[in-house]
Amino acid sequence: MTKKLTRSEDNKMIGGVCAGFGDYFNIDYTLVRLIFVAIGLITVMFPMLVFYVVAWIVIPVGEKAPPPTKKK
Repeated sequence: MTKKLTRSEDNKMIGGVCAGFGDYFNIDYTLVRLIFVAIGLITVMFPMLVFYVVAWIVIPVGEKAPPPTKKK
């Protein structure tokens, strides 16, 4: 089965783009967010802001994880 890049509904801060990339590459989404912010600061934010907005529009939303079941 092919992996599909989707935005995360469960771990999103704004649009779920960074969490989606973290899920896709199987790395911690907090690390992806830190890398995104670091690159944004280095490039004076504008290119990364444009990339994020375009990714937010283009990448589809993934399925929500089912709620945890209660165990007795």
